[in-house]
Amino acid sequence: MTVVSLALTSSVATLPVTDAPRDVTLDVTRTTSDFRGLYVHVPFCVHKCHYCDFYSITRQSPERMARYVDLVLTEADLWSDADTEFRTIFFGGGTPSLLPADDMARLVRGLRDRLDLSRVDEFTVEVNPNHVTPGYFETLRDIGVTRVSLGAQSFVPAELQALERDHEPACVAPAVEAARDAGIARQSIDLIHAIPGQTAESLAVSLDAAIATGVDHVSCYALTYEPNTPLYVRRRLGRVVATPEDEELDLFRLVRRRLSDAGLSPYETSNFATPGFECRHNVSCWSGDDYLGLGPAAASHASGVRWRNEPHLGRWERRVGSDILPVIEAERLSPADRAAELAWLNLRMTRGIDSDDFAARTGDAVDSWFGDALPRLAEAGLIESDVTSIRLTTRGVELTDAIAAELFAAACAET
Repeated sequence: MTVVSLALTSSVATLPVTDAPRDVTLDVTRTTSDFRGLYVHVPFCVHKCHYCDFYSITRQSPERMARYVDLVLTEADLWSDADTEFRTIFFGGGTPSLLPADDMARLVRGLRDRLDLSRVDEFTVEVNPNHVTPGYFETLRDIGVTRVSLGAQSFVPAELQALERDHEPACVAPAVEAARDAGIARQSIDLIHAIPGQTAESLAVSLDAAIATGVDHVSCYALTYEPNTPLYVRRRLGRVVATPEDEELDLFRLVRRRLSDAGLSPYETSNFATPGFECRHNVSCWSGDDYLGLGPAAASHASGVRWRNEPHLGRWERRVGSDILPVIEAERLSPADRAAELAWLNLRMTRGIDSDDFAARTGDAVDSWFGDALPRLAEAGLIESDVTSIRLTTRGVELTDAIAAELFAAACAET
């Protein structure tokens, strides 16, 4: 990522961003970009899972969480003049459901007072299945949550142990039922495949258990070994053996087949839903819409500019507490990078690239950005197209990352 000093075009006065790490000083203004999504990062966890590289802390207290709520609202104040109507909200983490019910309600009420959330039609909160009660789900319902995403990851005890998860498989189905009984309209389950030691048979156990809960959405991502995670270190030391690529591909095919047969259609490479129950927040991001992130380590995007908040709760607290935007990194994408990234995000979705929408967002037709890459990919049977869209074939879906690399190389060659 190239770190640059920038100022987003805005009629609002520039806010100072000082004391940035790595001798980087950013000048970022509140933007009048038409944000569609609002993301709030809740950094608290009871236990740090060994595969997770999202920012979180396991040391918290009621006082620290109450102060976190105060400061998210202070950060929201810095954006309260933005002329935008949010359509989706997503609380991720960390473990958002660790916030006490009163603090969660106070946070949402405060955000509604500061930002225009009148047109929000989807509000998702991530929850751990062993951290929520029927009463907590009722609080979520009362503050407008319409969707919960439960981090099951696996229904096989040995696989949960390999991931260092702190819940038992038996708690997932009751949590789904409690959310449903509370009146939360949509429930999703998150799973992981290619866990060390996982077989096709054990993965099928998890898929069938998720299907049996009756949820309308399942996400199933391949396990990745992120640097600086305990799981990565264990693999480097030879204590964990990663799933071979050919076996991982077989597991990926099993996921798509099993969930599709159950009526959960793939609408993105790793996401499956009953038609009409797709995650609107993520679809918006994959479509290239702008989004605003609040909280430590939260990312944002506006008009081809990306930035990231301070990924440390204490430093984030100090900066927001001084009415300073907690941005530490920003990147203005080149037109070629923006086009290639948008194409990659769009192609992850089953519907693919909408040619007219792509041209409107980038200023040029999709063909003009990628030279002869598209004909080569089509000849190889990896993409298919018509006058309105370009989509990955079944084989292309299995090579998404390689196709993304091809598009980035082609876009750079055209500039």
